[in-house]
Amino acid sequence: MVTNRGGHLADAEFPTTAAGYKAAIAFLTAHGTVAAVGVEGTSSYGSGFTHAAQHAGLTVVEVNRPDKAERRRIGKSDPIDAFAAARAVVSGRATSAPKSDAINGIRSLHNAARSAIKPVRQR
Repeated sequence: MVTNRGGHLADAEFPTTAAGYKAAIAFLTAHGTVAAVGVEGTSSYGSGFTHAAQHAGLTVVEVNRPDKAERRRIGKSDPIDAFAAARAVVSGRATSAPKSDAINGIRSLHNAARSAIKPVRQR
């Protein structure tokens, strides 16, 4: 969690289960009003928490993967990535709505079309 100016407020880890999502939401709301929650991978590994947060009435923002140069400079860890995501939301760099479940269908169609075209190109 970060303040509205990007300063460190709190952090914690939770399991990726329904109970863990509920505990994470309780942790967030216990620290005051939550303006928005930044989630990386809202249609893949972050989809469970995204749905739980939206169901709890929180605004979820899709956050892109951190910049590679920044990751090399600062390091890679879950807390570092979480603070980077939160700061991206606070700064306004991350403003996209989370991907819906429809994106999975579109992704499947795109992958099928791409795999059908690949053999033709290799000839």
